[in-house]
Amino acid sequence: MKNELKNKLLAGGMCVAASFLLGAIPGIAEEKLKVGFVYPSPIGDNGWSYRHEVGRQDVIAHFGDKIETTFVESVPEGPDATRVITQLALTGHELIFTASFGFMEPTLQVAEKFPDVKFENNTGFKTAPNVSVYNARFHEGRVVFGTIAGAMTETNTIGYIASFPIPEVIMGINAFTLAAQKVNPDVEVKVVWVNTWYNPALEADAAQVLLDQGADIITQHTNSPAPCQRAEEAGVFCFGQDADMSQFAETAHLTGIVNNWGPYYISRVQDVLDGSWETNHTWDGISGGLVMMAPYNDALPDDIRTAAANVEKALKDGTLNPFSGPITNANGETVIDEGEALTDKQVHEMNWFVQGVDGELPS
Repeated sequence: MKNELKNKLLAGGMCVAASFLLGAIPGIAEEKLKVGFVYPSPIGDNGWSYRHEVGRQDVIAHFGDKIETTFVESVPEGPDATRVITQLALTGHELIFTASFGFMEPTLQVAEKFPDVKFENNTGFKTAPNVSVYNARFHEGRVVFGTIAGAMTETNTIGYIASFPIPEVIMGINAFTLAAQKVNPDVEVKVVWVNTWYNPALEADAAQVLLDQGADIITQHTNSPAPCQRAEEAGVFCFGQDADMSQFAETAHLTGIVNNWGPYYISRVQDVLDGSWETNHTWDGISGGLVMMAPYNDALPDDIRTAAANVEKALKDGTLNPFSGPITNANGETVIDEGEALTDKQVHEMNWFVQGVDGELPS
């Protein structure tokens, strides 16, 4: 079924991309709400952009001929993004989703020139009268990862492939490490920065570096299944990112984060159709359904599976805060005392590592 869906997505993508290049058919576009989507990587990445494309397909299935959608994939962050977003606005798209932190500034720049167009930036933090931001608490899924990893590791060394040193990535590394250390205080998390969201060759190389340093579990905040494939080849475990990557690592894949953007996209399109769209800042996680967990590997012992499920449940019902004290940073300083917890604002500004992370934060 997954392969069939991907084939449909790719086929549909070619048709929509073609219509984008050729222009809308006169007399039809005016009758429909035109919605644009901008992706940083190909929809065949089997991760980030693929899951956003699944969300777009959910929108199409829900609204039918009330809307017309366009997507543009593999858009570099920077001037190219500005050009693509501008082109969507010029061609009558009234609602535009830009699915990357790196699209935040280009989105704001274009939004200022098109005040009647609604924009939604994914994982950014800056809003405007016609710009909303939406994000998911991906770090909650990494709390589940850490619970499993702390119990499953035999070398006490876990590898983490990181994309860019932004709070979204840093909070995930810290949440993972804290959860693993609750289970196994001897855990050390080694971080390799790749400075890209999607580069399968570079991601695979980073995984190998971590394997050479003794890691027997690989996790990632990058978009391709290459790290999981490398883990499968090496006979170690891994966690997938953005989507269920178990098909690429049937033995190695312990579970993964699955991003569920469809319900959010549907609600925001409906807001535009109703005339009720307003600027907002959405940050939901497991409890809101934006973050889901891929199926657990059958190799997980029952006690570890139960512990992971209990953590997932606690995150869902709000009884577990991943950043409750005491928390010590990498310099040995107490940053959160026992009985206290980081606020959302503090988490969004995170620029430090917890104790137990072996890696430098690039400036």
